[in-house]
Amino acid sequence: MRIGADGETGSKDARPHGADELASVLRALRTLSAGNRSLLRAAGEKELLHDMCSVIVEKGGYRIACVGYAVHDERKSISWQAAVGADVAEMTEFQFTWGNDSSGQSAIGTAIRTGVPVVGRHLSDASYRGPNFALLHERAVKSGFSAFTALPLRVDGQVIGGLLLVAAEPDAFHEDEVCLLTELADDLAYGIENQRMRAQHRAAQATIARLAYFDELTGLPNRTRLIELLQDAMQAAKSQRRAIALLHLEVGRFREINKLLGYRSGDELLQELAHRLEQCCTGKETLARVGEAEFALMIPNSGADHATKVAKRLLQTLRAPAHVAGLALDAKVGIGIALFPGHAVEADVLIRRANAAMHLAQPVMGGYAMYTSGLEQEHTRRLALMGDLHRAIEENELRLFCQPKVEIASRMQCGAEALVRWEHPRLGMIAPAEFVRLAEQAGTITPLTHWMLEAVFSQSYAWQEAGGTRPLAVNLSVHDLYSPGLIDRISGLFSTWGISPEMIQFELTESALMTDPESALDTLARLKHLGVTLLIDDFGTGYSGLSYLQRLPVDGIKIDQSFVRPMLISADSEVIVRSTIELGHNLGMKVLAEGVENQEIWERLASLGCDTAQGYLISKPIPVDQLAGWERQWMVEAR
Repeated sequence: MRIGADGETGSKDARPHGADELASVLRALRTLSAGNRSLLRAAGEKELLHDMCSVIVEKGGYRIACVGYAVHDERKSISWQAAVGADVAEMTEFQFTWGNDSSGQSAIGTAIRTGVPVVGRHLSDASYRGPNFALLHERAVKSGFSAFTALPLRVDGQVIGGLLLVAAEPDAFHEDEVCLLTELADDLAYGIENQRMRAQHRAAQATIARLAYFDELTGLPNRTRLIELLQDAMQAAKSQRRAIALLHLEVGRFREINKLLGYRSGDELLQELAHRLEQCCTGKETLARVGEAEFALMIPNSGADHATKVAKRLLQTLRAPAHVAGLALDAKVGIGIALFPGHAVEADVLIRRANAAMHLAQPVMGGYAMYTSGLEQEHTRRLALMGDLHRAIEENELRLFCQPKVEIASRMQCGAEALVRWEHPRLGMIAPAEFVRLAEQAGTITPLTHWMLEAVFSQSYAWQEAGGTRPLAVNLSVHDLYSPGLIDRISGLFSTWGISPEMIQFELTESALMTDPESALDTLARLKHLGVTLLIDDFGTGYSGLSYLQRLPVDGIKIDQSFVRPMLISADSEVIVRSTIELGHNLGMKVLAEGVENQEIWERLASLGCDTAQGYLISKPIPVDQLAGWERQWMVEAR
């Protein structure tokens, strides 16, 4: 075996010509293209290596692809990380190294040691029957492969390993093909470096999060973390119309304990009490340390009765003396209870009111108390708005708005998203997010949806009678999605108005679908049976798996604006947008980007092949009767 000036080694210097050479170059180009896509999708280094080997074999048509890392031990071993077409155990049998001795003369060992691509052809020749290559020759003859190349992998200027490819053709891996495959190896090395940087970043973030969100003494979440968890729990509880209880606990006479026994003894007491509380909590409850001698317990799906029972249970657990500094301390604990949404609808307010109730319980005596203060002004306003909203729905005081959608390639208007607006006779326009939350809390979300459906079908009928074909998309909430009468009502509206199914679309948030995936799948299948178009809204925020997404009978996905808006300044956001577009198209779906607010975002989405856009660049939400006028103006500007 010799190393030529071009960096190749092999027993023959034959190069394919004509059609064979072109086929090999196309194979390498196909492999390079597919490999680049794998770089974007991989979620970790191991996954990246396996995916790249899979691409080389499955897309490129090579027989074997392996990645080995250089081990800096005394023997200079090679650690096989991934293999497709062979297995890691099989590769380990060769006992290759990257040392400068007989065991290091393999292709991958030489590539790692020299940093130069290595090529071997015609493995059945006599030159491969020596003692160093006997096993390789035997395996090549048995498996039917005849040529190989090994390419070094450089990360941060250092060769960390090699990429080994094996082909069936005896004269494979000529100069042009190796050049392209070298680029593939460089891309893989870049991907490895990027994955390692991401891993380091995740580790650093985990350390920062641990320091920022967890109490060093007890290991429990701290006040900051509790507020975040409580906010998330409140958001979920709102959509499910469930209650949350927050218990605030304080150790009585703790400053006296610190003063008499010292801070170390005080710390030991807190650790002991924290351990007891953790043992007493169930898996759904969250315990946190929120002050010097204060703890808080969040209990999801809990009303006053259940919260009281938990408080009694905790007091019983803490009743036994704690052994600290050789003493048995009777640590009295007071517990205050506050409830969401009855006592507060904001996390910090709920904590504050649970703390106020705790003071009523007198920690030095031990016991519990419920927050009993009167309703505050904001709570009164919200209650009044709930009643006003019910009246507004009954008396048809709501207004139908819409936000147009436009095909990016043709700039043609292709429909609109239906929206509801409420202009209060005394307070003016009420923010949609506010009155939708009120409707969920007051149990009027179903009447609100019914109003919306009636308005959309009526408007669609008017357009259809006028010869228009503008589809209107209706948002369905998580409550709507699992309502047993939803399909019958929609079917009845089609019968009532006699409009084409193409005139109606439904948008369902990814998070709503993930609340009960199997029930959601059944509802979507029944909706699709009506012939309507189905879209997944806010895609990327609900953590649905690809296997579940493939099962959904949906026609398109809407990329959430939280990814679209920052895509020009955030590489991560752009990767997410690009990958989502590619994913949607691969699944046969149309892709709509929402939050398109400027021409630069529009042009970037166009270059990525996004189908449809929606956002303030096109139009803000407008009254539905103004849509025709907007469309005429848009067409003038589009020309």
